[in-house]
Amino acid sequence: METQLRALQAEALSAVETAGTGAQIADLRVKYLGKKGELTQILRGMGALSAEERPRIGQLVNDIREELEKVLEKKTELLKEKELVERMNREQIDVTLPGRRGFAGGKHPLTATMEEIKRIFTNLGFSVAKGPEVETDYYCFEALNLPKDHPARDMQDSFYITEDILLRTHTSPVQVRVMQATKPDEPVRIICPGKVYRRDYDATHSPMFHQVEGLAIDKKITFGDLKGVLAAFARQMFGEDRKVRLRPSFFPFTEPSAEVDISCGICGGKGCRSCGNTGWLEILGSGMVHPRVLEMSGFDPAKVTGFAFGMGVERIAMLKYGIDDLRLFFDNDLRFLRQF
Repeated sequence: METQLRALQAEALSAVETAGTGAQIADLRVKYLGKKGELTQILRGMGALSAEERPRIGQLVNDIREELEKVLEKKTELLKEKELVERMNREQIDVTLPGRRGFAGGKHPLTATMEEIKRIFTNLGFSVAKGPEVETDYYCFEALNLPKDHPARDMQDSFYITEDILLRTHTSPVQVRVMQATKPDEPVRIICPGKVYRRDYDATHSPMFHQVEGLAIDKKITFGDLKGVLAAFARQMFGEDRKVRLRPSFFPFTEPSAEVDISCGICGGKGCRSCGNTGWLEILGSGMVHPRVLEMSGFDPAKVTGFAFGMGVERIAMLKYGIDDLRLFFDNDLRFLRQF
């Protein structure tokens, strides 16, 4: 048996020496040291040895196993180093070449516009309030003086989940929730930014878009306060040279109501193609909070008054950046987005 072991040792060492790849080394490890390897096969014959020979042969087997383990490990490391050198020679890198500058991303124009709107109004003393996008009919319409049979609902056709649950058509429900959670003698000054949904899709409308609505309630709030706040916003957003005007309008939740226009930045208010030769561009709707809306949320219209306004963020961004198709905001075309 000793002769067999010595012969196996010599054969294995020679095979390891001539092996040229890591796969060959792995095969040799299995062949000689595996559970069914040649060294294991020889050990199965130890039962025929005398009691005096077994310890000596057992020690010899351990010595051969350790030697083969070390030789196999060393050969594996040598082959790895050789492979690395060969790969580096094949894949030479010219360190004198200039590096490739990575593309630096930027904010989406809608995100930038939304953040600027929030910055302006928070600087004016408003806080930011948020609410659910899936709303009940009560908060979305009825609490805002829009009963189920009101014709003004047709302008805000939305996506209904059930008869009484829908995707909100504006962020006004957030105003109602804040009013109901506020004590009647406490002032309210909030803006409500967020996503809203309507069944519209063309160059100036999208089924999903963004709004920022504002609400202020306190003693002795007047229409003049509303105009002053919106004028300050318009000039900070579009430029100090912009003129602001309010036109009579109708909204069920405000009385009186007004559309807010700014002078056209292209023609300076003289009239051009961009403003339809009127010299003005519409930016948002506004008005004094309707007494019924105040009453339904627990406020006494004899003691407090308030104003509200709402704007589409896409509309503001289109006017600010001179974009003529709202759908460009959602196409994810990098040729468009990299301009901002």
